[in-house]
Amino acid sequence: MDRNHLERCHDAGVASTSAASARLSYVSMEAEIPEVLYRGMKAFIGEHPNWDQYQVMSSALAHFLFQNGCEDRAVTERYLDDLFTRRDG
Repeated sequence: MDRNHLERCHDAGVASTSAASARLSYVSMEAEIPEVLYRGMKAFIGEHPNWDQYQVMSSALAHFLFQNGCEDRAVTERYLDDLFTRRDG
């Protein structure tokens, strides 16, 4: 996959989602991760029942994007919300 593949996929979907821009939208994603990360995520979720795999991945992605200069307000809000919201059971 080339670097612009994700952008092209997103741009194709922007026109179809512009009417729904006021509401939160989700994109299904499939990714291969190293087994050590999977085991770590599984252990974390086992110790923190208020988290699930979707919240962990979303939080990690928001953290990565924010730390690497993404200026999208929704990404920043997600990053800060996860930083200051305690979800421990």
